[in-house]
Amino acid sequence: MRPAPTILHLDMDAFYASAEQAAKPSLRGKAVVVGGLGPRGVVATASYEARRLGVHSAMPTAQARRLAPNAAYLVPRFSLYRTVSDQVMELLGRLSPLVEPLSLDEAFVDLEAGGTADDSASARATGEGLRTAIRAVTGLSGSVGLAGSKMLAKIASEEAKPDGLLLIEPRTERELLAPMSVRILPGVGPATGDHLRRAGMTTVHDLAEAGEAELVRLVGKAHGHGLYRMALGLDDRPVVAERDAKSVSVEDTFDVDLHDRVRVRAEVERLAVRCVERLRAADRSGRTVVLKVRRYDFSTLTRSETLRGPTDDPTVVREAAGRLLESVDTTGGVRLLGVGVTGLADYTQEDLFAQAADARELAQRAQEEHRAPSPGGGEENVPAEPEPDSAELLAARRWPAGHDVHHEKHGHGWVQGSGVGRVTVRFEEPWSAPGRVLTFRVDDPLLRPADPLPLVRDAADYSSWPASLPKSRSGAGPSGGGESRP
Repeated sequence: MRPAPTILHLDMDAFYASAEQAAKPSLRGKAVVVGGLGPRGVVATASYEARRLGVHSAMPTAQARRLAPNAAYLVPRFSLYRTVSDQVMELLGRLSPLVEPLSLDEAFVDLEAGGTADDSASARATGEGLRTAIRAVTGLSGSVGLAGSKMLAKIASEEAKPDGLLLIEPRTERELLAPMSVRILPGVGPATGDHLRRAGMTTVHDLAEAGEAELVRLVGKAHGHGLYRMALGLDDRPVVAERDAKSVSVEDTFDVDLHDRVRVRAEVERLAVRCVERLRAADRSGRTVVLKVRRYDFSTLTRSETLRGPTDDPTVVREAAGRLLESVDTTGGVRLLGVGVTGLADYTQEDLFAQAADARELAQRAQEEHRAPSPGGGEENVPAEPEPDSAELLAARRWPAGHDVHHEKHGHGWVQGSGVGRVTVRFEEPWSAPGRVLTFRVDDPLLRPADPLPLVRDAADYSSWPASLPKSRSGAGPSGGGESRP
């Protein structure tokens, strides 16, 4: 535990949904749900308006529709979220060299390591300055927690939501935590929470009073020891700037089980290409290709193949994933497919050109082995035809709800929905008034998919920030309306 609240935790408020509301003026102040929209879709993020109706993350979209039938249901736009996340992380990087991202919208920052805070006053000023900078640059709000440990900083940011700042003063940790539910502590999920409740422990105070020995008896030695320390507010974990990824992977869950083998193979190859795109975006390569298949009965199979050296070659990964698929029985149907690469490295080996050639040679041999006689007596490849997708499915894939489009006559807009050969578009921009709605044929030549627009057209110049922030006890800044506990 630190003697000053110089660990900052930032958590953007309802990040995906808030970004969609900022991008779409007609949705501001309304219930917005972002996630999978098919029969098996799951909510990724719900706006605070939707949360008041009972919708929350990880809820099946079908259940969310029953609770909030009039909400806007949108497919995620990860390109926009990554762009905004990069802007936020760049601001955090100016505060300290020790920034530990947890996700696109969440990170710890060691303010002491950056010299931007060494006491409560300077920490508060830095936190408020950060919130102001984020809103000016991205148009979004984030909640900030400040404390002497990572655990308490994260709890503080959760308590500050939405759009707030909470600073936990040193030596007040136990008093703050005592009345809180045991579920506030990291690692205490529904199952552990129920187990503790049955033992008569519902608050953090109950855990501290029970003692370490009793907690060890209830939940085991490793977890019990850590749980007792957390109940006392003790957490010595440092902020770690580099969190090495152990793998890169992508996966898709299908609305309808896939039965056609050729279609399954095509989806695996598509996922392999997406996986390599992520691998290259991270400037990494990998040695082991992993295939994940979840079948109709929810049984999940994984297969892996280790290459001669690290690769970021899409041909190598695609062909390896295809070979792995050959060892999996997909007869009953497939509901989920995933392709990943593990054994990450920062380089590729020269002999990967040979690997690609080997992969092409194996594919050629496989083709030759499966050639069938043609009616004229010669030989030709006779691949099975994939099952044709319905027009509705093709339209939904080309025009996902919430995604950006551009019409040569009407300008920039976003898809409200598509069906029966039509796509409905609302034409508006992040900085415009709510726009009008028009409907087009799904094959209208004047309509095309587009890239997301920035959420703020004329962002304030924060190139010199945070040079003006106080860095010592002698330069306390204004509180900016944040809270301190207790």
